[in-house]
Amino acid sequence: MQPITKKRTKAFLIDLAISTAVTAGVEYFLRKKVKSEAVHVLLTPTIVMWTLEYGQLRRTGQTIGYKKMGLELESTEGPELTAGQIMKRIGYRDTVSFFDYLKNREKFEGQGGAALSHDRFSNTVVKEL
Repeated sequence: MQPITKKRTKAFLIDLAISTAVTAGVEYFLRKKVKSEAVHVLLTPTIVMWTLEYGQLRRTGQTIGYKKMGLELESTEGPELTAGQIMKRIGYRDTVSFFDYLKNREKFEGQGGAALSHDRFSNTVVKEL
């Protein structure tokens, strides 16, 4: 595993911890209104994580985890990230990327860990600051 990939993993875990805390707060209020357990198990955590990540990346190109680990997400197409790039990246990472890893582990990390499969799909790259 490349050093930048290790930093990316730690950053993701930091973001996941923050998202989990926010999800717990959101669920506290939603449980009174929504009785379906599927919403609380599947939808709420996903929506909270995607919303937090999208907002942070759109605003600064970094999530809290990326900031702590000294990383930044950049577009390979232009000066700043577009909304489409961010959504493509998040969606691909949480659905198809796992299967890419299982198919070919050696090709999964590109550019020394700066571009994983979801980065290549969305034309983004993670750089160290």
